[in-house]
Amino acid sequence: MNEKVPVIEMRDVTKVFPGVIANDHINLAVHEGEVLGLLGENGAGKSVLMSILYGLYQPTEGEIFVRGKPVAITGPKVAIEQGIGMVHQHFMLVPVFTVAENIVLGDEPITNVGTLNTAKAVNEIKALSEKYNLEVDPHAKIEDISVGMGQRVEILKTMYRGAQVLILDEPTAVLTPQEIKGLFEIMHSLTEAGFPVIFISHKLKELMEVCDRVTVIRRGKMIGTIDIEDASPQILASMMVGRDVVLEVEKKPSQPKEVVLEVENIHAVGLNDLPVLNGVSFKVHAGEIVGIAGVAGNGQSELIEVITGLHKANSGDVRLNNETITNHSAKEIIHKGIATIPEDRHHRGLVLDFSIADNGVLGSHDQPPFARWIQRMFDAIRAYADKFIQEFDVRTPNQEAQVKNLSGGNQQKVIIAREIGRKPDLLIAAQPTRGVDVGAIEFIHRRIIEQRDAGKAVLVISNELDEVMGLSDRILVMFHGEIVGEILAKDATEDELGLYMAGAKRNTPSSPKEVSK
Repeated sequence: MNEKVPVIEMRDVTKVFPGVIANDHINLAVHEGEVLGLLGENGAGKSVLMSILYGLYQPTEGEIFVRGKPVAITGPKVAIEQGIGMVHQHFMLVPVFTVAENIVLGDEPITNVGTLNTAKAVNEIKALSEKYNLEVDPHAKIEDISVGMGQRVEILKTMYRGAQVLILDEPTAVLTPQEIKGLFEIMHSLTEAGFPVIFISHKLKELMEVCDRVTVIRRGKMIGTIDIEDASPQILASMMVGRDVVLEVEKKPSQPKEVVLEVENIHAVGLNDLPVLNGVSFKVHAGEIVGIAGVAGNGQSELIEVITGLHKANSGDVRLNNETITNHSAKEIIHKGIATIPEDRHHRGLVLDFSIADNGVLGSHDQPPFARWIQRMFDAIRAYADKFIQEFDVRTPNQEAQVKNLSGGNQQKVIIAREIGRKPDLLIAAQPTRGVDVGAIEFIHRRIIEQRDAGKAVLVISNELDEVMGLSDRILVMFHGEIVGEILAKDATEDELGLYMAGAKRNTPSSPKEVSK
């Protein structure tokens, strides 16, 4: 595409951690005025590669060139001096400082008496924001601004320090659809000004929309770089996982029946006794999938924990099959008929040092047929493990393998096999495909839909809007601990959901625009 010398070039870069080759002789180049996508599933090695470019890690082998000259990037300070700026997925901002104070932090303009020259800082930031169409309020405190503006602050931080190359690490993970569009407009204005942008993502649609080329990494190895005009979501997906996959969620119309889960006016507090749930009410019927959308941190996690007995509700009622289970223990709730795919599989879903067989019966390990009184029935456990390993295609040498040695996708399959194996009345799937490859996503989605079609009630909570829209029959949107919107999935658009997610629109069941069931 470009015959000029790349702004950044990485040649045969290898990074070895104890027992793991994170990057294996990877080559990458980005030129002036282009967006280079870096695609790969979680654990593929893309963030490690960019951490090497930004000086957070040192390569085991390989070279880095900046405008044709070899450079040893021994730390972030050297990277910044070379014009490399990185915006991390989790913002590095001080909440109680102003926008201006965060942008100039560590490189402050100083008055003659040694204090921060606020006026000069604000003027420099205004000039930068106007030049690159990055609208911010220099005087606003970080704790009072939107997530989208926080991202603009992070970008301005890099520009203020003279960045000539911008690395964006999963930048859309915490944005509404409207904020994502705004980010893409910013990226376009930067590339028009000649800046190269490296855009790290696993979202195929976004890469197709904004990139000029895409470099694909799979399990630490470089699969190839493709011009976007020669690419498609299917091609990128097959490069990422090594085989053809079905990207669209295929399902028949739902046939909802009786109410299985009813959440009524739930209030709960979190750390420092601050409210996290404010009067949440909704129902889930047998034979339907209800999805909950929202920017992370708006009460979704606490809602799951209240339903599953891991977080105390201060008031309100949770009913399963018309029986109150509010503030019952997690064990009682499992035995009542709720199965949960937790959002953090390592901390809430698995005992990593246990075998696949033992993890497959957690929560039911003290129940028949896996136990009789205090005696474990090992033959039954082993037979069950053999069955679910085959049925759920868990890739493992044997059932005694420790789950910590499985890939993320296979770990998730163990959890899903266990939870579905309980034959629950209600399946809660929280971030069900987080950190798994496209092939495993296809498998997991199919299993969730099978539960709905078998007459089970399903509640899906995901930060991936495409996943919520694809799986759900009805969609609820959470904002600041409340349900602010309810819409049939067949009528939903990203723009409309984005307005609910940002708190700019409200349509609850008690409003005149109640969604018809």
